[in-house]
Amino acid sequence: MQVKETLNEGLKRGYQITVTAAELDATVEGKLKEAQPEVEMKGFRKGKVPMALLRKQFGQRLMGEAMQESIDGAMKEHLEGTGDRPAGQPEMKMTNEDWKEGDDVVVDVSYENLPPVPETDFKKIKLERLVVKADDAAVKEALDNLAESPQAVNYEPKKTQAKDGDQVLIDFLGKIDGEAFEGGAAEDYPLVLGSNSFIPGFEDGLLKVKAGDEKDVSVNFPADYQAEHLAGKEAVFSVTVKEVRAPKAPKIDDELAKKFGAEDLAGLKAQISERLEAEYTGASRAIVKRSLLDALDKAAKFDLPESLVTAEANQIAHQLWHEENPDVQGHDHPEIEPTKEHKELAERRVKLGLLLADIGEKAEVKVSDQEMTQAIMNQARQYPGQEREFFEFVQQNAQFRQQLQAPMFEDKVVDHILEQASVKDKEVSKDDLQKAVEALEDE
Repeated sequence: MQVKETLNEGLKRGYQITVTAAELDATVEGKLKEAQPEVEMKGFRKGKVPMALLRKQFGQRLMGEAMQESIDGAMKEHLEGTGDRPAGQPEMKMTNEDWKEGDDVVVDVSYENLPPVPETDFKKIKLERLVVKADDAAVKEALDNLAESPQAVNYEPKKTQAKDGDQVLIDFLGKIDGEAFEGGAAEDYPLVLGSNSFIPGFEDGLLKVKAGDEKDVSVNFPADYQAEHLAGKEAVFSVTVKEVRAPKAPKIDDELAKKFGAEDLAGLKAQISERLEAEYTGASRAIVKRSLLDALDKAAKFDLPESLVTAEANQIAHQLWHEENPDVQGHDHPEIEPTKEHKELAERRVKLGLLLADIGEKAEVKVSDQEMTQAIMNQARQYPGQEREFFEFVQQNAQFRQQLQAPMFEDKVVDHILEQASVKDKEVSKDDLQKAVEALEDE
């Protein structure tokens, strides 16, 4: 077997692999001898079929296997010897397409090599981490918002007409073509007008009613209504209004705190403070992570595989095009040509991806089985009632598992770098942090 270099320019590599006819024949012979003891054929005892007959019967199929194994073996041996790491699947093309048994097999192989990644001195990276404390004003603002939420609002009876935001206590019976239908009736139902919790038109029909009123409300079920036997049909609801109630903001006290699962107001304030600081910390981390990636992008200089950059630029352009054209669901659209901006973003992503992967490998950063299991469970919660199907999907889909693992790995590598970088904390206001987040989103 011979391997001859044909191209070595930048990251591009080309080789010609020649597998001689004698080598192929020896491989086929070895496979036949290995199989001979188990072969049974009419007229011969098991294991006694002549080699010439075996070659005639199975030789052609085994020749194909021998060619593939020889080329794969030569490629593996070559990569182990050179230390090359192809950026993608190597392209292989048989040069003697008129090959016949007895000829050598000549294959041209080409690929782009992953570049050597230079070491980065993390201690030279200087970053600023924004720190925000959950002060009394922020806690009070959050408490006020909770007090105005539907879960907290109390309702008190009133004698005037119902308006948007009021709650009505009603009995109702719905009929289609004069016949009552399942699920169309209730008693003592508290309905907040404007909540859009009923069929469109129902709540509007109860505006200006008063306690004691009886009213028929006509509505049309939407054409895409989940109950097919009701979809698109007109219904009349006979409604009895028992009470009209006006919303009243609750006092911010221990009783309000209990509605949100706290023992008392002090406990609720502590929970709010903890939640706010967690949100501030998350936002601050996003900012410092972006600053770190910017610093790494600026500091690291190395060649990038053109194939990876092109693929990434195409993906970016394609994704952005679909975001701008949400009505087009499939891929039946004009060819999308990446712009200069797409290519520049692709270069940044490919560079940082290779850099973080190299740093993580050298630092032996791992995503544990326990961390993966927790991530899968968190994802499964988004599909209530279908958790089992989701777990089966994850088990069978290696690409999806990789998609889950990649951001976890990246965050762990970022943490590894931040531990060594020069990071200075800077206490700022909540508004300053918000401005920094908005600036991040605008980039």
